[in-house]
Amino acid sequence: MDLSLFSLEGKTALVTGVSRGLGQAMTVALAKAGADIVGVGLRGMGDTRALVEAEGRRAYEIRADLGQRDMAADVAAEAIAAFGRVDILVNNAGIIKLAAAEDHTLADFDAVMEVNLRSLFLLTRDIARQMIPLGHGKIINTCSVQSYKGGSGDAAYVASKHAVHGLTRAWANEWGKYNIQVNGIAPGYMVTDNTAKLRQNQPAVDAITAQIPLGRWGQPADLMGPVVFLASDASNYVNGHLLVADGGYLNA
Repeated sequence: MDLSLFSLEGKTALVTGVSRGLGQAMTVALAKAGADIVGVGLRGMGDTRALVEAEGRRAYEIRADLGQRDMAADVAAEAIAAFGRVDILVNNAGIIKLAAAEDHTLADFDAVMEVNLRSLFLLTRDIARQMIPLGHGKIINTCSVQSYKGGSGDAAYVASKHAVHGLTRAWANEWGKYNIQVNGIAPGYMVTDNTAKLRQNQPAVDAITAQIPLGRWGQPADLMGPVVFLASDASNYVNGHLLVADGGYLNA
């Protein structure tokens, strides 16, 4: 097999939520594969910028709060202007608000939907518009195992991830004719800031771990291979797929 299929040399990737956790790991992986990076984060790229530049790749930083209405349109325009085009879009930014369903406030529901869904919709629409005349593009949405399950205590998050899964499939249908592949990655239980509160509950951690055939929670580095595969020519016939990276959790 020609391993150059996995090369991202000459490509530009736009990644949201890049400063830490899953976003940082995926960004570094794309840079290692050869891509220049436009990184979007609430506090910019943070340490991720130095990690990208250490790979000899260009890094352009956009500080943006995707929870602010219509900020995504400005991000898309700035990202395209930075390097002339965007070949790869990784929609990774997301938030979670934990509460019992009967106590979940509308304000928290709206905040989750603004970041996890509305901004993703707007950013993807605008980036896809410039991919169409290019005749190629890779769009990768960070979904979740909660895209398949009902969850508990995180109703807005679950709703948003089901919706992102649906958008992934709808966009794959619409943009495939332009040689744009739209896929998702569904992480399982990962060691990230979003799970920090949950991981303080050792009985809950033990119960979840017992349901994972690999016997451990995922680390951000576990998404490096999947994101490079979906961003590269190696996945040119993969479209509308949700790649689950959960240690076998959903299969148990």
